[in-house]
Amino acid sequence: MIGLYLVLIAVSLLFAVAGYDATMRLFAYVDLEMRYTWVRFRIYLMRRKLKRSLLRDTAKFKQLIKETNPK
Repeated sequence: MIGLYLVLIAVSLLFAVAGYDATMRLFAYVDLEMRYTWVRFRIYLMRRKLKRSLLRDTAKFKQLIKETNPK
């Protein structure tokens, strides 16, 4: 409950000091940063999955080359 009061006091102070427009810009910035962080996390997971897939496929491809071209 104290956390709620602290957030309300902080938002009230932001409105009093910076005004409505600056406070809304701050909230928009925080929102965009959180969304961008989520996108970067998803890209990291996709990169890791792709790297594993490519390593697995490369090993299979090398084995296939050895089997088809015995020198």
